[in-house]
Amino acid sequence: MTIRILHLFSSFDLGGKEARAVRLMNAFGNRARHTIVSGVPDALSARDAIAPGIKYEIAQNPPALTGRPSVARYEMIARAMANFDLVLTYNWGAIDGVMAKRVFSGKLPPVIHHEDGFNADEARRLNPIRNMYRRVALGAAHAVVVPSEKLESIAQRYWKVSEPRLRRISNGIDVARYGGKPESGAIPGLEKKEGQIVVGTVAGLRAVKNLPLLLRAVGGMAFTVKLVIVGEGGDRENILETAELMGLEDDLVMPGFLPDPARYLGLFDIFALSSKSEQQPISVMEAMAAGLPIVAPPVGDVPQMVAADNSPYLSPNWSAVGLRDRIQVLARNKAAREQLGKSNRARAQALFDEKDMIAAYARLYGEAIGKTDAFSIS
Repeated sequence: MTIRILHLFSSFDLGGKEARAVRLMNAFGNRARHTIVSGVPDALSARDAIAPGIKYEIAQNPPALTGRPSVARYEMIARAMANFDLVLTYNWGAIDGVMAKRVFSGKLPPVIHHEDGFNADEARRLNPIRNMYRRVALGAAHAVVVPSEKLESIAQRYWKVSEPRLRRISNGIDVARYGGKPESGAIPGLEKKEGQIVVGTVAGLRAVKNLPLLLRAVGGMAFTVKLVIVGEGGDRENILETAELMGLEDDLVMPGFLPDPARYLGLFDIFALSSKSEQQPISVMEAMAAGLPIVAPPVGDVPQMVAADNSPYLSPNWSAVGLRDRIQVLARNKAAREQLGKSNRARAQALFDEKDMIAAYARLYGEAIGKTDAFSIS
């Protein structure tokens, strides 16, 4: 029997949670058929990562996932959910799928809600109205899944989600694919010269990623490095304007979105993060697996993720000076970069292998539909 799963996303452009969802779809193979709702109809880049042969479809004319609260709109969402075996909702942008389950429980399938973090509007302070709404809605979820210790604490304290419905499942990656020799030319526009230091990041170009801060950090260094920002999004012009103000136009490479970071992360010498809000960023896992040192503010679970000897290179705050000083020290010390890279790769191998993540989700999803071995991976 093929299990019918409905996925509710605010957007299905490729990001951390979308990449994880696709990896699970690929792992489950022909056990499931997937219907994907994207709240932004044209935001569908994550589907390019779905493996050939996976049964899926993009929902046409789905009910609106956002808008003013109303019983009529919840009813439309509930009707769309009714013909599935399991409903998976992702982040605030799909919380109304859980609220529809709350209002029209009836014969609706179980709903599992995934929370992976916040946009700029809740990066520094949670919205109390949203907290209250989440508290009401999430009571109807079979389970609420979070990847980080920080989000686990938030879900317990502010949303009143308690065990056994609250599940913390670490993100995971295929660590074995990283750490090999990178492909020359894998980053369009990057011509790495002998002895040149490349500072890189992988991020959606959104305000919450705080990329102008990284530009200010690199622009304030005592010597020149190449800065590579891989990603696409609406904050691109703001980033380019900051680069111009800092005089970095010739030292900034922005190739847009690039699939398969295992092909190009090894072209970086240092991985840098500047986000206002993260939880357990997959990009940091990938950089660690690729054997890179990490420079970042103390955001989300990053301080717990990196190897112990990488900890001094995490800035204590979100200042350009804090990031600059740490990037500068590493840029001048090849031996330190190599040692930190080895330590981070070993930690990624120990903690972030995707086999454990896939097994945990398989157990949870099977439990939700009353078939504990439905998604078992041999």
